[in-house]
Amino acid sequence: MNCVAPGWVDTEMCEKPFSREGGRGKGEIEKSIPLGRVATPEEIAGPIVFLCSDLARHVTGEILNVNGGTVLCG
Repeated sequence: MNCVAPGWVDTEMCEKPFSREGGRGKGEIEKSIPLGRVATPEEIAGPIVFLCSDLARHVTGEILNVNGGTVLCG
């Protein structure tokens, strides 16, 4: 079994933390991401499609971090 571990994603679920009142604000969050921006849902979907495809048939037991470099794992 494999899984995708996303970082911040620009979805309705993140509206509150992205607002100044509910959290640090999207701009501050983006500064903490090495790529400098929050992911789109499509950018998370691509790795999921890959893991579900025959291209990943020999990949097993992996956690694929899709977070723009926020969490660097070895």
